[in-house]
Amino acid sequence: MALFKKRTVGKPGEWYYCLEHKKVEEGPECPAKDRFGPYASREEAQRAMDTARERNLDWETDPRWHDAAPRSADED
Repeated sequence: MALFKKRTVGKPGEWYYCLEHKKVEEGPECPAKDRFGPYASREEAQRAMDTARERNLDWETDPRWHDAAPRSADED
């Protein structure tokens, strides 16, 4: 008996963005390593790359994550 079953059919209303095919899918069609989601709507999944860019920018500019000055190569 397998511990984890591969889900071949998604639930209606679950939306994913496939990074490999660059398309929106209802239910998981591609492997988890190649997709973002699940999202509540098709529109939300279509904005997946924009959302990722916005979150990356928020993280890169968050002072809580960058409180130390960068080290130079001479300090090693």
